[in-house]
Amino acid sequence: MSRALLLAALVLLAGCGFKLRGTAEVPFQTLHIPGSSGGIALDLKRNIQAGTAARVIDDPKQADAILEFSEESREKDILSLTGTGRVREFQLRYRVGWRVHDGHGGTYVPQNTIQLTRDVTFNDAEVLAKEAEEQLLFRDMQTDMVQQIMRRLAAAERLKPKVQ
Repeated sequence: MSRALLLAALVLLAGCGFKLRGTAEVPFQTLHIPGSSGGIALDLKRNIQAGTAARVIDDPKQADAILEFSEESREKDILSLTGTGRVREFQLRYRVGWRVHDGHGGTYVPQNTIQLTRDVTFNDAEVLAKEAEEQLLFRDMQTDMVQQIMRRLAAAERLKPKVQ
């Protein structure tokens, strides 16, 4: 009985179009990420090594491509206040500017900026819990950012430098 149930579940799963993510193809074999010792750079390095055939190397001169971050910022703005002037909602923003080039004038991904936002309710009675929630949301936003960058790297093609 359990084998029949397992077989039925596998047939249904195969029929729905589900497949594992697998590895992404990127247009370079080696990549250098300056400052890949922490934050988004470290997460991106791990995802590239695990999810592509490319290797992340330390020497930019030996790399086929260089991923540069022009900005990384986290912001917290007040969205709304209560009638007594206390904060009711915040908006969290996470912005990353980046580009990928070959170091010789060729571009894989031109300079661009990705911004993610999350709205968070606030309650004075739960300050510690809300601070922990804020940190978890920023971490989640960083994970989402890495996935967006990975998708853009998979869609990248090498653009030749313009001759003038």
